[in-house]
Amino acid sequence: MLDEALILAGGLGTRLGDLTRETPKPILPVGGVPFLDYVLWNLSRHGIQRAAIATGHLADKVEQTLGHERHGVRLQYAAEPEPLGTGGAVKFGSKHLGERFLVLNGDTILDANLTLLGELARPSSKAAIALRHVDDVSRFGEVREEAGVVTAFGEKSGAGPGFINGGIYALHKSMLAALPDGPCSLERDLLPHLAAQKALLAVKANGFFIDIGLPETLANAETELPAWRDKPMVLLDRDGVINVNYGHVHTPEQFAFTEDAPRAVRWLNEHGYLVVVVTNQAGIAKGYYTEHEYLAFAAYIGRRLAEHGAHIDEVLYCPNHPTEGQGRYRISCGRRKPEPGMILEALEHWSVVPSRAVLIGDTDSDAEAARRAGVRSVRYESGSLMTAVEHAISLVPRPYVA
Repeated sequence: MLDEALILAGGLGTRLGDLTRETPKPILPVGGVPFLDYVLWNLSRHGIQRAAIATGHLADKVEQTLGHERHGVRLQYAAEPEPLGTGGAVKFGSKHLGERFLVLNGDTILDANLTLLGELARPSSKAAIALRHVDDVSRFGEVREEAGVVTAFGEKSGAGPGFINGGIYALHKSMLAALPDGPCSLERDLLPHLAAQKALLAVKANGFFIDIGLPETLANAETELPAWRDKPMVLLDRDGVINVNYGHVHTPEQFAFTEDAPRAVRWLNEHGYLVVVVTNQAGIAKGYYTEHEYLAFAAYIGRRLAEHGAHIDEVLYCPNHPTEGQGRYRISCGRRKPEPGMILEALEHWSVVPSRAVLIGDTDSDAEAARRAGVRSVRYESGSLMTAVEHAISLVPRPYVA
C-alpha cells in the first residue's frame, strides 16, 4: 500500500491579494482550521503515514502552523531556495520520501480514490493520475484516455463535458529523471512524456472538488469543506461480514472475503462514507494468537482490500473476554460488543453523531451494541454484501455533494 505523499505548497497565491501577503495560501483558515488540515485529514484516511511539504512563499509559517504531525501523518518540509515550478518542487521535495508516493496540490481537494491511484502505480513502469469530470473542458484542456490509459493532454480548445487533470498523481522517484534540472513543470515536462509511453494510468473522479485560489472559491470553502468532512459512517463487523467466519480467523491461509466485500467497501469509499471496522477478537484473550499477530493480519486484510481499490478508515478491536480470557485479557470490558464502547469511540474520533451512522453485523451482539450506542443496524447473513450496504445507507443521511 502506498503510504507517502508530497504536497506542493509553495505558490504565491497572488490572486487572493492581501490575504496571502503574510499567510501562505495553503494554511489560510477555512472553517476554523488551516486549509492543509483538510488535505492531511483526507490523506490519513487513505493510509498515508508520512508527507513531505514543498514550501516556498513564507515557508517558515507553514511549518510553524502545522508542526511535524497532523492526523497521524508525520510531516517533513522542503523549502525551495527559489521558485522551482511543480516539476522542480517535486524533484526537490522527493529527497524526503521513498520510491513511490502521491503528489498533490496544497490548495485544492479532489475526493478521488487515492488507494486505487496508488495500486495502479505499483509497477515501477507505471504512474497514475486522477482525472476530474467537468461540464466544460474548454477552460482547462481535456485529458484523453482509452481503457484507463491516458493518451494525450489537449489544449484549451473544444467544449462540452469531459475529464481534466485533477492535480493528483502517483509517481515513482525514478521517473523524475526525465525532468530537466532547475525550474520545470510536471504538467508540461513529465506527464505528456509518460502519456506518450502509455505509462500513465487514469482514475476518474466525480466527487467533491474545491480550489481556494480565488476570493470567491475561498469564501465557498468556509461552508463547503466542513460539510464535506462531516461524512456519514458505516461501521462493519469483521468476521462474518468482511471475511468468512471460520472461527478465530487470524492467518492468510484461513482468509476469504465474503461475497462482494471489496466492492462494497470501495463503493462506500467512493461515495463519501467513512468505513470503520469494530471487531471482537476473543482469540487474543483465549491465547489463540497474540495482539501482534492480530495487527499483522489486520494489515494483511488492508493490503488485500487495497488490491481492489478499497480502504478502511479505521479498525477498532477488543482483545478481552470476561470468562475465557487469559491473564490481563480476562476482564469485562465496555468496548467488547454487545457493549457500545468501540462504536462510541469511533463516533467521537470522527465527530459523527449517532443518527449519521449505521452498523452492519452478523450477530445479535452487533445489533445490541449498535442499539446501546444509538446507532441503527443491519443484519448480514449471506449473499452479496452490497445488498446489506444498500439497505444500510438508506438509513442515514447522504454525504455532502458540492
